[in-house]
Amino acid sequence: MNILRYVLLASLMMLTGCSSLGILSTSEERLTQKYTNETSRYVEVDNLTFHYQDEGVGPTLVLLHGVASSLHTWDGWVKELSPSYRIIRIDLPGHGLTGPDPSRKNIDIEYMTEMINKLLVRINVDNAHFAGNSLGGYIAWNFAVKYPEKVNKLVLLDSAGYPQKMPFIMSFASWPGIGEMSQIFMPRFMIGNNVKRAYGDKKKVDKELVRRYHDLTLRKGNRKALVRLFREMKRQSKNEELSLAVKRVQAPTLLMWGEKDTWVPLDVMQRFQEDLRDVVSVIYEGVGHMPMEEIPVQTARDADHFFKTGEPFLPSAEYQ
Repeated sequence: MNILRYVLLASLMMLTGCSSLGILSTSEERLTQKYTNETSRYVEVDNLTFHYQDEGVGPTLVLLHGVASSLHTWDGWVKELSPSYRIIRIDLPGHGLTGPDPSRKNIDIEYMTEMINKLLVRINVDNAHFAGNSLGGYIAWNFAVKYPEKVNKLVLLDSAGYPQKMPFIMSFASWPGIGEMSQIFMPRFMIGNNVKRAYGDKKKVDKELVRRYHDLTLRKGNRKALVRLFREMKRQSKNEELSLAVKRVQAPTLLMWGEKDTWVPLDVMQRFQEDLRDVVSVIYEGVGHMPMEEIPVQTARDADHFFKTGEPFLPSAEYQ
């Protein structure tokens, strides 16, 4: 049986190449050349070197991406909003070009919020608007609870925060044995299928988008960090105390949700609506888990409108 597995694996390698199968790590030098630009910066925080991008002029806006993603998920927002905001978008620990923290085995919310705070202190950001998607939303609202004086307004896009059923791929990758295999074998087609599941309109998922997601999981250490994160998320997915702090969020909050989100469904948004003290919301028809990536112009302009007026969205005619 083991011999047969090796034969099948060898055949796949010859047909598709080690890169597309996600067997070998990709060098940091190669990824840096492809996925950085003149706005990229690096800063050391404790034992971790953060990669972030800093661009634009105006009030500061901090953007936090979701699980298994990177700061590039905000490209469309940066294009729309950088003329009016100073935008700081961050590759979270274990993601993108930041990579894993060599001193950490587990990544929990206390660690994430503390590290984001230390990073912002290092780059002299005293307060800002925050927007976060999925895991990034979970970090953003917890940051707002822990450091209320540092968060002006908050946008949560399909944010985690309540006990719920785990998306299958995350649950599957956290299983004993499967998780270990995922650290050395993460095919591009599997990443592509997961990105498509996260989109409402599958036609918007092209090869370059899939390649970006896949490439950045192949940074050394990221796959191992992701499996550890999936396992932490699985533990927390049944934690009834997970959302207790939501009621302590003081910042005015806009909830943005994709109507077709199957990863963090609409009933989670409804629970946020019940618990947040100062909240408005907007649901995007036909959109999935990552509205800022799937419909960047509309969501960016809605966020801008909220930051300036406190209202949830622009009249449809103004998107033309």
